[in-house]
Amino acid sequence: MPVALVVGASGAIGGFLLPRLLAAGYEVVALSRTPRASADPRLRWQVGDLDGAMPALPPADVLYSLGPLDAFARWFARTPSLRPPRVVAFGSMSVASKRDSVDAAERALAARLHVAEQELAAAATVRGCAWTVFRPTLIYGAGVDRSLTPIARCALRWRVFPHPYGAHGLRQPVHADDLAAACLAVLGTRASADRVYALGGGERLSFAAMCARVRASLPVATLPLPLPLAVLRGLAPFARAFGLPAPGAAMLARLRDDLVADHAAAVADFGWAPRPFRPDAAAWRAR
Repeated sequence: MPVALVVGASGAIGGFLLPRLLAAGYEVVALSRTPRASADPRLRWQVGDLDGAMPALPPADVLYSLGPLDAFARWFARTPSLRPPRVVAFGSMSVASKRDSVDAAERALAARLHVAEQELAAAATVRGCAWTVFRPTLIYGAGVDRSLTPIARCALRWRVFPHPYGAHGLRQPVHADDLAAACLAVLGTRASADRVYALGGGERLSFAAMCARVRASLPVATLPLPLPLAVLRGLAPFARAFGLPAPGAAMLARLRDDLVADHAAAVADFGWAPRPFRPDAAAWRAR
């Protein structure tokens, strides 16, 4: 039975990937920073911290990284005993979208992710491991993201849904389960080895239209509240009081920018076919 080692298995993508791996006949060793239990003997949870203590790990046929790429790349580089035939890791479109940000911290993040991609590729190549890095756009569907889910839950609590007026930048939300499917799809294709892929959802729509879809998915009626971007900037310091992440100036500026992915290479190489953005209420509940 092939073995899959999954780092960061308790996150948004892991909740969909683990069942897919088990259905495909894998024995799965899943790592998380907190203890977890499994009723399936083919799924073993282990506790580990990429920047701290890690358990002894068995040889694996494929190694997945579903968490922060920089921490994973550092750990993989300093763990030469790991030589899986295939490594699949998630980075972020922030490598490109935040590279020229007005926010120094965002520029540093983009640079750090770019270095992590290079570090992972170098370590894998030296060991003869084929590697693939995914750069997804905005992820949703598992109820744990820090972008759309907080907006949905805020609206459920207060019965008011903020609609940013003037937020015409295009978005391409991608479901976590589609990303999980991609993790398996690349294993059977030689073309996807040693490649970085941008992965977006099956539909491009404005930020405002995306918010309207989120509102339509909620199980309760909410009052739409149009907010010009200038007003949003003034309300930003109060966002956390409503359970929302505080938007910085750079984030607000990007509401007018297109943040989409050209995933033609993924379509050609491993049949990437993401669903359109049609969320339901379950998308905002933690799995």
